[in-house]
Formats: sequence, structure tokens, C-alpha cells
Amino acid sequence: MHPMRSLVPPTSVLLLCLGLFGLVPASAWGQDSPETPEEAVVSATEDDPLTLTLNAAVSMALKHNLDLKAAQLNVQEADAQVREAWGNLYPSLDLSGGYTRNVVTANPFAGSDAANLIGGGGETEWLAFNERRRLDGDPTTQPVSFPAFQQRQRDSLAAAGISLGGGGGNPFGVDNSFRAGLQLTQTLYSKQAFASVKGSEQAKAVNRHARDRQVQTTTNQVMTAFYDALLAARRAQVRKQRVQRAQKTLQEVTQQVRRGVTPKAQRLGAEVELSNARTQQIQARNAAELARDNLKQTIGISPETPIRLEGDLEQQYDDGLQTVSLQNISMSRAVDQAIENRPDLRRAELNVELREIQKESSRAAFFPRVEAVANLDYSGRVPDNRSRTITTDPQDPTNPFYYAQQERGFFNDDFWNPSFSVGLQFSWNLFNGFQSSSRLQQAEIQRQRAQTQLEQLRQGVKTEVRGAVRNLENARERVQAQQTTVRQAKLNYDHVSRRVAEGEASPIELREASDQLDQSRLNYLQAVYDYLVARSDLETALGQPLTPTSESYLMTGR
Repeated sequence: MHPMRSLVPPTSVLLLCLGLFGLVPASAWGQDSPETPEEAVVSATEDDPLTLTLNAAVSMALKHNLDLKAAQLNVQEADAQVREAWGNLYPSLDLSGGYTRNVVTANPFAGSDAANLIGGGGETEWLAFNERRRLDGDPTTQPVSFPAFQQRQRDSLAAAGISLGGGGGNPFGVDNSFRAGLQLTQTLYSKQAFASVKGSEQAKAVNRHARDRQVQTTTNQVMTAFYDALLAARRAQVRKQRVQRAQKTLQEVTQQVRRGVTPKAQRLGAEVELSNARTQQIQARNAAELARDNLKQTIGISPETPIRLEGDLEQQYDDGLQTVSLQNISMSRAVDQAIENRPDLRRAELNVELREIQKESSRAAFFPRVEAVANLDYSGRVPDNRSRTITTDPQDPTNPFYYAQQERGFFNDDFWNPSFSVGLQFSWNLFNGFQSSSRLQQAEIQRQRAQTQLEQLRQGVKTEVRGAVRNLENARERVQAQQTTVRQAKLNYDHVSRRVAEGEASPIELREASDQLDQSRLNYLQAVYDYLVARSDLETALGQPLTPTSESYLMTGR
């Protein structure tokens, strides 16, 4: 059987707290503890259970508790929202592109006389040709008719192997269109963007204080569950001791019955007492198991993980965990301390400020927005047939019957054209159906609601602190009273036991003394438990760290 191990040696509690939070490397505290908390949990067995101290339970809860993880995720989300808000003020670069296949394109000059205005349908060239023949000084050259001129053009095209189509297609259409654009936008003035940045940073502060409060409440829950598990274990021990005394009483009564000095009815009564004590022991043992499972759930570890609790209630009663002296704290000082230290109060105050910022953001909708813009575009209009007809004769530029065909590549400069432009954009909504004014009104209502919630929380904190102080004082008085009661009950039980052994008292008196002793011990344990819980509740109500472990996680105020 392996020796039981503690998760946290006393000399490395602080290093473990810092290590879990990432303030020191794991190797710094791994020298004293060869296993990390996760490894210790996984390797725990029934023969080698995980031994938990109070500080170790708090440390593991601050690492594994799901509520605290959710609070930490809220902080991370708020941090991302801050970066998003700043992004509205950074330059924006957009890339766009597109491709269009023109299957059928409409002729933009259909039904108009544009063809007569552009070149005159070849008649201009015919007139220029005849004018040159008239002025060439050669009497043998004569003007030609327009049909003859057109026929000569067709013969020249056929000789060059060029076909002009004539299928009725659109001469202005292009088969393939490409477009790519790069736009750079820089905000010059946007009141709403500036308010968004301020609001997101404020929201992050709100979530950080919420996280800090969750650290305190989680610590309080773990401590309460740990005390509850200790109390349940001690109750099980008391019931076990009751069974042992009942067995001893039954043996003594049985011997007396055999000697004939005690009637058999008393032995039957002793047997009934033993049976009842065993039933109570079973119930107490089951309650202890349930308390340990609840502690595991609060910590955030698997309920199948076997654990062993280190410590007892009496030791926790005066363990020096208090960060201030709670023995002599006054009611007014406690309330002032809570108002000053509670993270949830600070969170509520910041929430009021956040609502005011959101109101300013809504008001910003009434202001214009100015942006600088730069555009770089590259467009392409590429036909399927990329051949080009050349009509200028290199040797005789005036020859109207010269035709040649040239093939162009897909990325020929004739098809692709870049463009670049810069400018300013100005937008100002003048009327949107009273939406902006309605949002401003809603923001004001939300600010008033946040202010009301802050006042309610302040009143609740005062009531919580006053009740916690009273509960602590009441529990302290009960502990002192029950300590005396336990001593008296123990003396009475010892006295009655001697009298029974001497035959001067009946077993009934011994059972009554035993019941009184058990009840006084249980009352004392309950009083100690109530005191520990009341102390934890008061420290939580005051908003102060409950343990050095939880203090290392409260980073907002640093």
C-alpha cells in the first residue's frame, strides 16, 4: 500500500499559487512537488488517494472551477472587443475582384444614326480615294463608283485572309471582363468609433472586476464545502464512537444478565440501541461521502477521484487565515471596508460609467464621418478572338485597300488597363426615422437602471455585512458555550460509566449520558462549522482575500 501524499507540501503553497497563475515556471515549485495538480488528480487511486489541504483545494478550484473559467473567458472576450474597437480607427484595406462572361451583349447604338456619324459607313474613305486620283496629275486615272470601291475593299480583305464576320454580332461587345480593385480607407473623424474604443475598454474593466469577485465567491464556496466535508467526517466519527460504546454497553449488560443481576429486558434495550446507532452511523457515512463529492464538484475535479481531507474543524478554528482581525471589528468599520474593497461594487460603478459612454456612443450618430480613400483598380476586357486588322500600309499610308491581320496575347496591353485615385468620403445621416434619438433615449434609460442597480447593491452589501458580523459573533458565543457543554457531558458520561460498573447505576442512565455526550459533541462541531462558515462569509462580504492563494489571483488592483 502506497503512503498517502499531500497535494501541496506546506513549504510550497505560495510557489504553487504563483505557478498556477503563471507568475513563476512550474519547475520552480515542481522541485518540492514532483507532480503537477493535474498529474496528482489523474494518478490518485483508492490505495493512494489525493490528500487535500484547504489551501490546496482553493488552488485547484481557482484552476479548474467552471464558473471562474467562464469569468476569465469574459475577460478575454472583452480584451478581444477592445482590439476590435481600435480596428475601426486603423486603416482598412479591401481587395475585390470579379469576372464576367458576356454571352449576349446588347448593341448600344441599335436604332440610332451613330453609324453614319462615325466614319459615314466607308463613304468618307471613297471620297478621299477619288479626290487623290483627281489630283494625282495622271489623266488615265478616273474616279470609281462607290460599289466598285467597296468591291475593291472586299477583294483586298479576301486576299489578306480576313473575314469581318457579318453574322449580326455586336461589334462593341467583349467576351470576357475582368476586374480587380484594392481600396485603402482611413478614418479621419468618427465620434462613434472613438466612443466605441472607450466603451470597450470600460467593459473590459467591468469584466475584470467581475472575475475578481468570482475568485472571492469561488474561494468562499470551496472553503464552505471543505468545512462541510470535515464536519460530515467528524459526525461519522462521532456515530462510529457511539456504535463502539453501544457495543461495549451491550457486552456489559449481557454479562450482568448472565450473572442474574439484570433483567433480560435491559439487554433487549441495549440491542435496540446498538441497532439504532449503526443506522445513524450508516447515514453519517453516506452524508460524508456526499459532502466529499460536493467538494470535488466545487473544486472542478472528477467525482471518481478518491480524496483524503487533511485537517479538522478545531484546527481550522484558529488557523490564522484571517487577513484582518475579525475579533474586534466594528459594524461601521466592516461596512466601510466592504464599500471600499468589494469588486462587485466597483464593477457596478464602472457599469454606470459604461452606460454613460454607451449614451455618448448613441449621441455620436448625430455627427458626420470623414474618411480618406485610395483606390487602385485593374480591369481587363479580353475577347475570345484577339486578332486585329491593320489598315495602314507601311510603304503607302494612303492606300485604302491595304489589310493585314495581327494576333495579340491574352495579357496584351490593349486589353488591360490600371487606374489609381485618391479622395475623401463624407457621410452624415440627416434623418433615419427617429432611430438615433430613440437609441439615445434607450441608452439613458439603461444608465438610470445601472445607477439603480448600484444603489441596490450598496444597500445589499450593507445588509450582508451586518448579518455576517452578527452571525460570526453568534457562532463564536456558541462555540465557547459548547466547549463547556462537551466537557461537562464527558465528565458525566465517565461518572455514570463508573457507577454502572459498580452496579450503582442502570444501563438506561448510561445510554442517556452517552446520548448527551454525542449530542454535545455534534452541537460543538456544528458551532465550530458555523463559526468557520460565518468567518468565510464575512471575509467574502468585506471583499478581502480569504487565503494567500486567492489573493494571488486578484490582479486587477495591481
